[in-house]
Amino acid sequence: MQIETSPQRLFLKAFSWRILATLTTMVIAYLVTGKIDLAIEIGFIEFFLKMAIYSFHERVWDKVRFGIEIKRLTAD
Repeated sequence: MQIETSPQRLFLKAFSWRILATLTTMVIAYLVTGKIDLAIEIGFIEFFLKMAIYSFHERVWDKVRFGIEIKRLTAD
């Protein structure tokens, strides 16, 4: 049995995670600074910057072969 995930599901999952992570950052920024406008600004910057950093991180890991096994699918 092989399970495949649609690109739409992967995108929605990644996007929903970014929203949740950004909201967490904004709450922490607000608790530290006490300024909602600064917390929103930090969250906005963090949202886009971390997507770019994650994309770079994924490209690097695509080149790392550690822990990858290639197995042939067999008929059941």
